[in-house]
Amino acid sequence: MKKLKILALTLFLTSPLLAQKVKVTEGDWSNLKNIASYNLAFDYSNLEIPKYDSEEEFLKDKMKKREDKEPGTGEKFRESWFADREDRYEPKFIESFNKRWDDKEIQVGHDTGSEYTMKIHTTFMYAGYNVGVVRQNSKIEATIYVFKTDTPDQILFKADYTKVEGSGAMGYDFNSGYRISEAYAKLAKSFAKDLRKKLK
Repeated sequence: MKKLKILALTLFLTSPLLAQKVKVTEGDWSNLKNIASYNLAFDYSNLEIPKYDSEEEFLKDKMKKREDKEPGTGEKFRESWFADREDRYEPKFIESFNKRWDDKEIQVGHDTGSEYTMKIHTTFMYAGYNVGVVRQNSKIEATIYVFKTDTPDQILFKADYTKVEGSGAMGYDFNSGYRISEAYAKLAKSFAKDLRKKLK
């Protein structure tokens, strides 16, 4: 019985690590050697949202449900959905990535003037939910591109990250924007970890 409990605990702790995957589809990690600074670009085009044919369909559905309950809240939801990208997701990615380098060996940011650009193209987004007694993590999938800033068509590196989950500490993540921002933090952490490991 004790062995079963230990096994169950091990699976619980490691399952998020096993779920997340990375696949390099163009270039190689070695192409990123000696790059110390990246200009960041974020792309949310053609975003897939589960159970909906498009992001716009998702927004219309969520806005209608909110408007039916309380007029005016539908438009507020739409505004916050897009504002969260600049206000939450992108700063969270930057913060999470940069703090992985104690000596600031590699840093990312908006408009850094760097010779290299790292583009984060989010291809899938699921907000998850938290209604107190029941909750589910947010999930994102993204393709990370690296190229010289002045030659964006010449890809040095491209990798797909899938099943990246986000959740707040101790389950106190009732806001969808906050939950999703934690997935971006996890994406940045994972990429920084992979980068460190591959460039040793």
